[in-house]
Amino acid sequence: MAASTLSYLLLIPLLMVVAYAGNLDQEFDITWGDGRAKMLNNGELLTLSLDKASGSGFQSKNEYLFGKIDMQLKLVPGNSAGTVTAYYLSSKGTTWDEIDYEFLGNLSGDPYILHTNVFSQGKGNREQQFYLWFDPTADFHTYSITWNPQRIIFSVDGTPIREFKNSESMGVPFPKSQPMRIYSSLWNADDWATRGGLVKTDWTNAPFTASYRNFNADACIWSNGASSCGSGSGSSSTSSSWLSQELDTTAQERLRWVQKNYMIYNYCTDAKRFPQGFPPECRTS
Repeated sequence: MAASTLSYLLLIPLLMVVAYAGNLDQEFDITWGDGRAKMLNNGELLTLSLDKASGSGFQSKNEYLFGKIDMQLKLVPGNSAGTVTAYYLSSKGTTWDEIDYEFLGNLSGDPYILHTNVFSQGKGNREQQFYLWFDPTADFHTYSITWNPQRIIFSVDGTPIREFKNSESMGVPFPKSQPMRIYSSLWNADDWATRGGLVKTDWTNAPFTASYRNFNADACIWSNGASSCGSGSGSSSTSSSWLSQELDTTAQERLRWVQKNYMIYNYCTDAKRFPQGFPPECRTS
């Protein structure tokens, strides 16, 4: 999308297309798994399953270019070592953009690791990892991505855990021109997921199942080369605050609380990995 198009998108009265919870079958297509992914309760619940033969996955029917995306997930319970539940936004091509949540399973009683990453123009390597302050297998919790032209905010149950700011002024590409779909998959990654691959998947516990519900997208839907936010007709949405959202003082305090107490890896502090100096965006994070 050209800069002029972006300016137009930001300046006009916005017409948001909002997809609310309740009909996951209207918002998502099951894409693989040979029956292991299921729509249940008239589309109110979606489950992914993994066994030794295959995992499963789904993707959104729509593509989005900026938005606030919420989904409630309940992760694989018990001994989930070796499994990965991935939930992310991604474009296509060799210079793709991507905004990642990956939930790395663990032995019973050991905490899940929430792995996050941001790719821009095909470059990632921006990992931050966290423990959670609750058991993500006992109940559903809301995992959100707020994506606007200034920043990307990862939030869990409304608490921000990570902010990736637009640092184009430092020469760092930012995801802002490639529409992205939502993808999710449950798959076996026991060559790396748990303790660097030391702990393997115990297939006697299969099938492994993750559950999804209460999807909400307050977002700009991209279709036929145009954004729904670029419509000049209809009434303006009152729920477009995400388009200019930033972290207020309270949210910044919560972010610091999470990063102080629950962050277990931050690429911006990994001096061994970056002996020539940290990536430029680390100065703003």
